[in-house]
Amino acid sequence: MEEVIKQIFPMVVIPFLFVLFVVPFVKQIAAHVGALDIPNERKVHKTPMPRLGGLAIFFGFLLGYMIYGTHSPQMNSILIGSFVIVLTGVFDDIKPLKASTKFIGQLVAACILVFYGNFVMSNISAFGITIDFGPFSYFLTLFFILGCINCMNLIDGLDGLAGGIASIYFLTIGIIATMQGKFGLDFVLTFVMLGSTLGFLVHNFNPASIFMGDSGSMFLGFIIATIALLGFKNVTMSSLIIPLLILAIPILDTLFAIVRRWLKGESLSTPDKFHIHHQLLNRNFTQRQTVLIIYVINILFAIASIVYVLKDALLGYIIYGILLLIVVLFVVKTNVVFEHPQESKKKKIFKLKKNNNS
Repeated sequence: MEEVIKQIFPMVVIPFLFVLFVVPFVKQIAAHVGALDIPNERKVHKTPMPRLGGLAIFFGFLLGYMIYGTHSPQMNSILIGSFVIVLTGVFDDIKPLKASTKFIGQLVAACILVFYGNFVMSNISAFGITIDFGPFSYFLTLFFILGCINCMNLIDGLDGLAGGIASIYFLTIGIIATMQGKFGLDFVLTFVMLGSTLGFLVHNFNPASIFMGDSGSMFLGFIIATIALLGFKNVTMSSLIIPLLILAIPILDTLFAIVRRWLKGESLSTPDKFHIHHQLLNRNFTQRQTVLIIYVINILFAIASIVYVLKDALLGYIIYGILLLIVVLFVVKTNVVFEHPQESKKKKIFKLKKNNNS
């Protein structure tokens, strides 16, 4: 184990230090090309902020690959797909793209991973039963990759939120892979990405001096999907569900957003201020407190996953059950899915008072 730790340490530290020192240069690039996040009624920040932070994370990933990665067609597909997704994000960070245009970029990156890299979920085994997806394998894999990309894209609404969630994911998968003695490509990517993301978080945690932008959130979602798919060799129910449970918060936030907008008759791409982090902010938590609360919940899901895989499946189920109960209570008590009549009444009263005062 000591040898493994010696191997892991530089994988994390070198990308961490590189990204830490490269971010100030990325800020200058963002200011030069006009990649600034301008505040509006939907945004939480109050002053224009440089975006393109995803470039720094991407550069850290490339450095880590050059030092620790090995050449293969599979790795080529990851590199090419990453370049496409980051380039799409960079264009969006400079001048917002149409949702359809951004989706095409995501789809191209996902197709490269699936059809060139042969990342395919062809079957799954559980309870002694094997389900073969047949011709639907490619569709399901593409759906999974696009889902991960957009989950991370949607959750990126507060300083350090997406970066912290991604770091928890990488650390958790890294621990599980290390304890199970799996030292393949997913092992390398996990710790290289952990270092790169933590290096960016130094600049991005509240109060942030730079945002990762779509170039960062979409890239993180793409790599998260990639690492999960690398673990899908001989797919079992646990290898499919565990990565999803570690990403419980962004996945639930995405599902809540879809249901909420569908109930309101709005387009699924319509932005709003009803995400999980907005609900916590509405309860007078600060940005930093809100992010830390979400971190804690995500860490609990991660601990449950580690316990389930490595220690005691029953105890893992119990922790999952408790966390699920917390999520249900959160949905009932907030407007994350549908607006409660009391909240609507409060808003109407507030608007009337505001109009009377004016």
